Amino acid sequence: MHTRTDLDRTAATASASLPDDLHPLIAALASHDVLARDHARRMLVDMGSPAVDPLIAAIGSPSHAIRWEAAKALSEIGDLRAVPALIIALDDVRFDVRWLAAMGLIALGEASLIPLLVALQHTSWDEGNLRESAHHILRTHIGGALSTILAPVVAALEGADPSLTVPLAAYHALAVLRDGAGG
Repeated sequence: MHTRTDLDRTAATASASLPDDLHPLIAALASHDVLARDHARRMLVDMGSPAVDPLIAAIGSPSHAIRWEAAKALSEIGDLRAVPALIIALDDVRFDVRWLAAMGLIALGEASLIPLLVALQHTSWDEGNLRESAHHILRTHIGGALSTILAPVVAALEGADPSLTVPLAAYHALAVLRDGAGG
C-alpha cells in the first residue's frame, strides 16, 4: 500500500526530472490567480501521460489548491498510474479533494477496485474519510456485473463496526476479483 511518504519520494524524483515545459505549469498550480491555475491544469491535462508523475507528486502537497488541481487533473487524464495517489487522496482533510479523487477512481472503473479493496483491508479506521469515499466509489458499481461481489463490502462500510467487518469483506471481494470470477 502506498503512503504520503511514497508521495514525498515521488515528488522529489519528479521534481528533479521534470521536462522544462512542465516546471512552470506545476508551479502555476500554486498561483493565487484562479485563471492561471485553471490554465496550467488544462495544459497539463492536454499533455496527458508526461504530466502524470509530476501531478502524482503534487497531490501530496501541503497546499490545498495544489492538491485540488492535481486531483482534478489526474481525474481528467485517467491514467492508471494515478490510482495509488488518488486512493491516498480519498483520506485528504479537505472534502473537495476527496471528492475529486473519488471521481477519478470512478472514471477509471473496475481497474481501481482491487487497489481500493487492498486499501480497505489495510487502512487505519481512526478516520472516516476513506470509508466514506470508498463507500461512494463502490456504490457506483452496485447494479452492475460486480454487484454480488461488492455489496457485502458496501454493507460492511455502512455497518456499526467497520473496523471489524470491512477488512474481511474486502478480503473476500479481492479473492473473487483476483480469481477472475468477478467479470
